[in-house]
Amino acid sequence: MTFTKKQQELLKIFKSGKLKRLNILSGSVRSGKTWISLVLWAFWVLVSPKDRVYLMAAKTLTSLKRNCLDLLVSLVGEANFTYSLSLKQGRLFGRKIVLEGASDSRAEGKIRGLTLGGAYVDELTLIAEDFFTMLLSRLSEPGAKLFATTNPDNPRHYIKKKYLDRAGELDLFLEEFLIDDNSFLPPAYVAGLKKEFTGVFYERFILGRWVAAEGAIYKLFADSTNRFLLAEPPEIAFASVGVDFGGNKSATAFVLTGFTKGLKEVVVLDEFYLKDKISPAELEEHFVNFIRKSKESYRLYDAWCDNAETTLIRGLENAAAKERLALNVRNAIKGPIVDRIRLFNSLMSYGRFFVLEHCVHVTDALCSAVWDDNSLEDRRLDDGSFNVDSLDALEYATENYRNDLIDMG
Repeated sequence: MTFTKKQQELLKIFKSGKLKRLNILSGSVRSGKTWISLVLWAFWVLVSPKDRVYLMAAKTLTSLKRNCLDLLVSLVGEANFTYSLSLKQGRLFGRKIVLEGASDSRAEGKIRGLTLGGAYVDELTLIAEDFFTMLLSRLSEPGAKLFATTNPDNPRHYIKKKYLDRAGELDLFLEEFLIDDNSFLPPAYVAGLKKEFTGVFYERFILGRWVAAEGAIYKLFADSTNRFLLAEPPEIAFASVGVDFGGNKSATAFVLTGFTKGLKEVVVLDEFYLKDKISPAELEEHFVNFIRKSKESYRLYDAWCDNAETTLIRGLENAAAKERLALNVRNAIKGPIVDRIRLFNSLMSYGRFFVLEHCVHVTDALCSAVWDDNSLEDRRLDDGSFNVDSLDALEYATENYRNDLIDMG
């Protein structure tokens, strides 16, 4: 194995027996912290008692597999580590490893009653606090240790306030990583990754800082709006529509979003925005007219709708079928808003996102979007003071292609 200078320093700390009960590696993406954390975990388990139970956890079992389990197999070989997600168990150097996901507070019940000799946690800030509190109480075997990795988050996050800020009081070892610590990454790749993140995400995921999400969400767009506006669209390969339904304080919004060949560019092509309260029949009429107009110019196959309104979705589906519009009316994915925000900030940074000039509601919404300064989590302000409905519709129209858009970056 070949190690970076930072990783070599950690190995020396391990060999000298200076690890503590809680060992947390924090910092930039692609800085080498996950790789070395798994090396340390494997070495430590190898010299730990065989008759104890150990735990590996992440927000979901899928993310645990993707980020850690398969990498661990490649590090130590299949002869030394095997696992089954269906059984939620593994064997590392003959030691029993329990595998768990910890996406919400209910997850703490999964480990209640366990007596653990050690634990490994991936992406610690994504773990529910109740689960982490229970986990620490389960690390009750003599000499039990925690190994964990994380990217920085909000400085008011429980991990920062209750643990990292109290490292001097606790039996806690903290090592901080930067992307530039990983000397094995090609310079061009590092430069591209640094460009991918903007604003608060750049400070956290590149500079490794625990900073709050404050101010404008799409600062690049707000500061230089004209560079993102087009009078005419480029050649569009296909398009999709996002639908956000209006309520007491919100508007009805449709956003037609186009994608150029190979998903190289994302372009807002048209929009519908109505603040007035409307009946289901009026909604269906507006929707049919918008879809019919859109299909005159673009290859449009799917409409992605706010899945909280199943009755309204069925109405749109029936209206589209009645008019023979050949449209798939689907439930929007509605993943975490912060993931959607990161996607659009990345597209903007790479010059891959544009808005046609006449789409004034989307433009104003992007310029006005701000973080909720009073939230303990990264949350977009949604108090009725600005248009989040067009943003939701835009995100619904794009979200299904998120992974492919990232891959094409």
